[in-house]
Amino acid sequence: MKNSYDIIFMGTPDFSVPALKALHESDHNILLVVTQPDRPKGRGKKLLQTPVKEYALSCGYETYQPKSLNNQESFEFLKKFNPDFYVVVAFGQILNKDILSVPKISPVNIHASLLPKYRGSAPIHRSLLKGDSETGITTMFMNEGMDTGDMLLTSKIDIEDDDTTETLHDKLSEIGADLIIETLDNFESITPQAQDNSIASHAPMLSKKEGLINWSKSTEEIDFFVRGMTSWPGAYTYHGDKRLKIFSVEKLSEKSSEKPGIIINCKDTLQISTGDSSILIKEIQGASGKRMYAADFLRGYKINKGESLK
Repeated sequence: MKNSYDIIFMGTPDFSVPALKALHESDHNILLVVTQPDRPKGRGKKLLQTPVKEYALSCGYETYQPKSLNNQESFEFLKKFNPDFYVVVAFGQILNKDILSVPKISPVNIHASLLPKYRGSAPIHRSLLKGDSETGITTMFMNEGMDTGDMLLTSKIDIEDDDTTETLHDKLSEIGADLIIETLDNFESITPQAQDNSIASHAPMLSKKEGLINWSKSTEEIDFFVRGMTSWPGAYTYHGDKRLKIFSVEKLSEKSSEKPGIIINCKDTLQISTGDSSILIKEIQGASGKRMYAADFLRGYKINKGESLK
């Protein structure tokens, strides 16, 4: 007979919501939902609730939104709930030793990589940028390190040729939801496994300036890059002083004698020379326009064969 556990859930963005939903629909008991503070967004700087808070309130859960959990006030507040577990997924704060000590059994994290690969805040991006053939979810105990705790369960999936950070995000969030229920339901029979630190790699957060395409790279590397940057922080290039955002490309084997970045064809398609062959830009956005197919973009944008993208 499986146990029913008392849980404090910690999460913030869309990625966290499927796990919260799965726990809500399970036999486990959510005592409290902790999420980041509401943030001002848009031109009007209106305060917006986090996706986790929106879902939590719709289910009637109490929410807690401190700027930082790592203080005595939060410690005393969380202790009152006497949880068996924290379940943490993309919460957005590193927890100190005192806060991690609150659960009677353990804090458990849902991480979007096959640990010890890609510890850190951007594992989905990094797996695509590296051209990995597979990725997955790991549930793990939490300690004071960055994703260094003992592993509980993993679930693998293949990375498809058309996957982007956006599509993998959605797939992995659902897998994480299933895996945390499997982890809790079978917790007493799981043997934790220590991570091999010697083969660990790190996945630090990306910045917008990292999205600039290097056309001297191979066609395959550029394909990995665009997919890894879509939809955030976004892959981009410059045509003169105009910034063009690139959402998807198609690899070509056709060799080119042109230098990397030269526009080979811009009549009905947008074909660019690369470090080893050429590539088609499929979806693009101008500085003040909207995302559109390259053929539609070319009807309203002046660009010439032989010009260079940088």
